[in-house]
Amino acid sequence: MEKLLVISSSEKSVAAVKKLLETELLLTVQNADSAAEGRRMAFQSEYDAVVIASPLKDEAAEELAVDLAKRTSAGILLIVSEEEETKTEQKVIPSGVFVLARPLGKTLFLKSLRLLEAFCSRIKGIQQQNQLLQQQIDETRIIQRAKSVLIRYLSMTEAQAHKYLEKQAMDLRITKLEVAKRLLSTYDY
Repeated sequence: MEKLLVISSSEKSVAAVKKLLETELLLTVQNADSAAEGRRMAFQSEYDAVVIASPLKDEAAEELAVDLAKRTSAGILLIVSEEEETKTEQKVIPSGVFVLARPLGKTLFLKSLRLLEAFCSRIKGIQQQNQLLQQQIDETRIIQRAKSVLIRYLSMTEAQAHKYLEKQAMDLRITKLEVAKRLLSTYDY
């Protein structure tokens, strides 16, 4: 974890968290004193994690946490009072938000951040896999469209169209995808 955003209406909380994180974890820590400012910052820049200390002066911290969890790739840690912990967990855990109750010690807080980091790392890996799979699906669609053009306009069988694309790729020393794109542009597909 390298970049963290702390959203808290309490300057004392922000100072304590910043001091702890910058010395213990050597993180770049930025802070916002309201939900609106925190939301703006979270959408303008990419953070590895966001720590929200409730209550906030302009919005319910739970709503902000859920919104950021849905709309950013940052891990979200919500700090609430001990009385609100159970009720808050029921609202935010389905969105992937971690909840800690005050008072919390240095060890618990740091351990929670490390768990959040592991969670975020795993999520980013899954997102990368998802992007790779989506790219492969898109490439396959383009190649299949090119095959259908060959079948339709040149009366080839599917096997012939497949072999044609492979041979062109080898002869021209380009990928089947590039051959397919050229073919589709030739036939204005």
